[in-house]
Amino acid sequence: MERQKQISTWLAALWPGRSFTLAPASADASFRRYFRATLDDGATRIVMDAPPANEDCRPWLHVQQLFQAAGVHVPEVLAKDLDQGFLLLSDLGDTTYLQALNADNAVPLYADAIAALVKIQRASRPAMLPEYDRALLRRELDLFPQWFLAKHHQLVLTLGEQQSLEAVFERILAVNLAEPKVFVHRDYHSRNLMRIARPNGANPGIIDFQDAVYGPISYDMVSLLKDAYIEWDEDLALDWLVRYWEQARKAGLPVAADFGEFFRDYEWMGVQRHVKVLGIFARLYHRDGKDGYLKDLPLVARYLRKACERYSELSPLRKLLDRVEDKITVLGYTMDAGTLGTRRE
Repeated sequence: MERQKQISTWLAALWPGRSFTLAPASADASFRRYFRATLDDGATRIVMDAPPANEDCRPWLHVQQLFQAAGVHVPEVLAKDLDQGFLLLSDLGDTTYLQALNADNAVPLYADAIAALVKIQRASRPAMLPEYDRALLRRELDLFPQWFLAKHHQLVLTLGEQQSLEAVFERILAVNLAEPKVFVHRDYHSRNLMRIARPNGANPGIIDFQDAVYGPISYDMVSLLKDAYIEWDEDLALDWLVRYWEQARKAGLPVAADFGEFFRDYEWMGVQRHVKVLGIFARLYHRDGKDGYLKDLPLVARYLRKACERYSELSPLRKLLDRVEDKITVLGYTMDAGTLGTRRE
């Protein structure tokens, strides 16, 4: 409540003589929170609350400028107070792709998301964002044995399993690091893409991009099509991937000339991401007390299993999934949860 009072004081100084209300808009997996301010004329703005002791607004501001220059729809910065950790932003609405998607609108909405991603990637330049380098990719992989296997499933690996996992991680990194590099949002999925309802509003509105990096070109398509929160038929996802690949080639982006080669890169990038996400979701529960992501573990594990079944080099990972698949996870969610609904809210 103290932070909310500070926000109200800050806004009152920005809008002298105006009345407004302040209500929670959303929160994410970090310490960052968002409030919607509604002015006396009905206009709305979003306040990002990023406590300086825990969050730094500057990366968000830097990426916002890069993405805005690329011609995609990100929130506009209307005012800022970095000492207090407040940003005043334009309001992209409260309807995420996850909330809006259905069988009738999925194709045009994903076409918009792919077109926006190509714009971001075309604007890529080295040295503008942190490198998605070997050290960062490896730290993310290590979340899997630490948090998902050891903490979440109390699984103690044998020396042989440790060695096999190490070898698999090295193979994954080799494929990931061989990919051409572009700007990478890093969480380009249905919860971070907004459906813009007002006329002339370009879809999608793009949010939560502060962790963007310069890294493998297939990464954001993995985030989009192998989404932890909504599942699509594999044939439909493959069709979207082909459409992206064709647009990327036409735009002069450095995707592999052979689609089969690009698909392999995409699959192995997906393995890295899903190994990481399983670790992160387990950590959010065990370290941060956030249980909302546990229900999404089965879908992420299924994406990982499917890739492991396609590539024999990944069999050690599949065997580890076999060891935990029948275990009951916290809150009763199981790794083999049967038929999952398409929407993971």
